[in-house]
Amino acid sequence: HRVRRRTATRVDDDERRDGRRRTTTDDDGRRRGDGGGDSGGQRRANHPSIHPSGRGFVRVVTRRARASASAVRACVARESDGRVRRSLFACVGRVARAGVWARRARAVGRARGREVGTAMATKPGVLYDFPWEGYGSLKYITLVPFVAQVVLGKDDGDNFAWHLLAIAALRYANAQLWISLSRVQWLTRSTRIQAKGIDFKQVDREDHWDDYILLQTIVIACVHHAPKLGFSGFPAYDGVGVAQLALLHAGPTEFVYYWLHRALHHHKLYSAYHSHHHASFVTEPITGSVHPFMEHLMYTANFAIPLLGTWALGGASIAMFYIYLLGFDVLNAIGHCNFEFIPRWFMRIPGMKYMIYTPSYHSLHHSRVHTNFCLFMPLYDYVYGTADKTSDELYEKAITGAAVPVKAPDVVFMAHGTELLSVFHLPFVLRSFSSRPFVSAWWLKPFWPLCVPFVLLLRIFGSSFVADRHRLRHLNCETWVTPAWGFQFFMKSEFNHINKKIEQAILSADKSGVKVLGLGALNKNEALNGGGSLFVNKHGKHLKTRVVHGNTLTAAAILQKIPSDCKEIFLTGSTSKLGRAIALYMAERGVRVVMYTTSDERFEKIRNEAAKKDQHLLVQSKSLSDGAACKDWVIGKHCSERDQQSAPRGAVFHQFVVPPIPESRKDCVYTDLPAFKLPKDAKDFRSCEMTMERGQVHACHAGALVHSLEGWDHHEVGAIDHTRIDETWEAAIKHGFSLA
Repeated sequence: HRVRRRTATRVDDDERRDGRRRTTTDDDGRRRGDGGGDSGGQRRANHPSIHPSGRGFVRVVTRRARASASAVRACVARESDGRVRRSLFACVGRVARAGVWARRARAVGRARGREVGTAMATKPGVLYDFPWEGYGSLKYITLVPFVAQVVLGKDDGDNFAWHLLAIAALRYANAQLWISLSRVQWLTRSTRIQAKGIDFKQVDREDHWDDYILLQTIVIACVHHAPKLGFSGFPAYDGVGVAQLALLHAGPTEFVYYWLHRALHHHKLYSAYHSHHHASFVTEPITGSVHPFMEHLMYTANFAIPLLGTWALGGASIAMFYIYLLGFDVLNAIGHCNFEFIPRWFMRIPGMKYMIYTPSYHSLHHSRVHTNFCLFMPLYDYVYGTADKTSDELYEKAITGAAVPVKAPDVVFMAHGTELLSVFHLPFVLRSFSSRPFVSAWWLKPFWPLCVPFVLLLRIFGSSFVADRHRLRHLNCETWVTPAWGFQFFMKSEFNHINKKIEQAILSADKSGVKVLGLGALNKNEALNGGGSLFVNKHGKHLKTRVVHGNTLTAAAILQKIPSDCKEIFLTGSTSKLGRAIALYMAERGVRVVMYTTSDERFEKIRNEAAKKDQHLLVQSKSLSDGAACKDWVIGKHCSERDQQSAPRGAVFHQFVVPPIPESRKDCVYTDLPAFKLPKDAKDFRSCEMTMERGQVHACHAGALVHSLEGWDHHEVGAIDHTRIDETWEAAIKHGFSLA
């Protein structure tokens, strides 16, 4: 009994403390003036400890097991009585069972965490999932009958199948337009509403945003073809009907939606359905259509009122469907775009604040949950007393840039385009595609011609632009893109143009107060600008921004993959920046380095840099066959399938060449390009860094981040200082980076 009481007391105390922490640190936005927490019932419904797949459940179970074990140990230390010892056996059994329970809970949580598109409501209700849930892209088969009708000439007199497909295509185009607009940093950064960004979890949850388009297309078609209903024979346009449509929406539909929405915030319906939508604290334009199947059924029935009502009044037309469905999507996207753009003069028109909402108005609903319930017309919130009192204040802050003041990033990493199709991997182009490692997929090939004019426009008018924003502890980070593609870095005629763009970016960063600017991939090419030394030599005395090529950490990542007991390596690309640093580093540690190079002059220059006692360990090779007895090949230059045949069976190819060499030898091992996993406290990562997996960055990017975290005051350009490799590696590990 004593053990049981003590254990229960400790667990209850822990849960109370955990509850206080959750309330005070739930989301960054909820600590700011523009948003509060959920109401009590909703917060309890959202608490992950309720559902056995939530992380809170795992924490509570694990905490119970640990608390029980701690109590057992304390009792054993204090009590030697036989009765107590016997009673402890039962307690130990419960601890063991709790441990098994905790392990099972973790397994369930991990399994659910790996699933994409799984239920996000705390207690999913009836008809939560769409009928095609889990079928992936096969859900688009639902559009095949409409396509078949059009292609086979089986469409009806209204050409209704063609119009439904055209409306669906325009709805997709509208969504893409708003996604792109909301993610273009120069357009939105000065009027953003929420400072916090989104992550991969939200991207995955919202991947099925278009389910409502398929559902509504099917429902409208079913009503159109319903026997004896007569929902057909529409004229092209009817002006009176459009007015009827607007009035029916402003009246019945807005009224019904308001009360339906309030009902969905009752704790039972909220936990069963609507919490799925509110899992997105920071919204994007498509967030407005991310709801469970049951909710969309209710919404579709409500939104049918203006369409059916207009038809019943004799004003229906084909234009009615285009105007209502596309107009609805535009207004829905506006409310969830997370940047304010509705002009002040427009909102100052008498009565306008009651007729149309703004992005900041609806943002308060997602941050405070229990206010601003309207669909598009705040009138109903004001009538029924649910309008947030700070709506006007937040609007003024957002439209003037005071809601999220523009600040210079601490760290900028400069990337560039690779192949032409990589333009589609930009976060503001294809949202879902950019959230996964870049692959030149087959379905991208038809869009290749679109890339050519884009490249030409950037070549003529372009300058470096912000692709994405992230956070790492106290650092605000941005990824900028040099307007150049891979092939341009190998054209000497383009060198001056590319260097000019990079130089402009460095000066702009310096002027705005950026602390560290990292040069990625070919932006620091030796032939292009000497690893960034060109800019530092020209502006170094006046530059406050530290220019970093990050190759010191890249070299450390390569060296970490070479076995510690290695006695000899075969090194290609041996006279490059990385090759030179690797050769000098390994020679200092008594490793024989066979440097494959045909340049006697460059080889001798590197060997003379080594200490005299180590120079004999640097050996020049002009034939790949010299590596036939070496198990560790360090590849810094393209190595064809034929070249790889010179390596012995079981050899390991350690690579730092871009692109990676073909893996043609099944009897050999190929390491990945040097990359790092980000620390666990990295936030707001919603896109992948080209071919990197989620949560990973290239080693040179990690090098720029480490440089800033350490507060180093030197430029890292030109030749790699191999004496700082260990120091840089240790700093990366200290800050939570790990090899990918």
